Amino acid sequence: MKEPVGLLIAAARRKMKRAVHERVAPHGLTTQQFWALVNIDEADRPSLREVAERMRMDAPTASRAVTQLLRRQLVKAEGDRHDRRLLRLQLTRKGREKIGLLRNLAAELRGAAVHGLTRSEEETLRTLLRKVIGNLDELVRDLNRAGAPQRERGSGSER
Repeated sequence: MKEPVGLLIAAARRKMKRAVHERVAPHGLTTQQFWALVNIDEADRPSLREVAERMRMDAPTASRAVTQLLRRQLVKAEGDRHDRRLLRLQLTRKGREKIGLLRNLAAELRGAAVHGLTRSEEETLRTLLRKVIGNLDELVRDLNRAGAPQRERGSGSER
């Protein structure tokens, strides 16, 4: 019997999340806070929307992670020079110190996920996962157009 693709993706997600959690919890960060910090470090003064897009998560979830980073003074938000309605995120000195300790960890975790794959296999995997994500985005749009009820938060189903 073939394993369903969704099951394999969900299993990979759980294992990655657990590996990240075990490595970043001693630093006082959640998995989402860690990846938000990494993404803010890797981008040039991203907006919250840009962080959410880079992390492929909804804006409220990204907002919660970033809000905690702001409260802990790891990140600061400043108005955009060209659009005052837009806030740009950047690391504080404290955030730069924290990411200095964790930057190698991000590379290690990303590398562990694709260990043993050739560059070609890794790129093929990315391409296929983007297709799966696109297919699921289309399914959700179709369901929303058809008036399907929204999933309740915390129902336990995989995203």
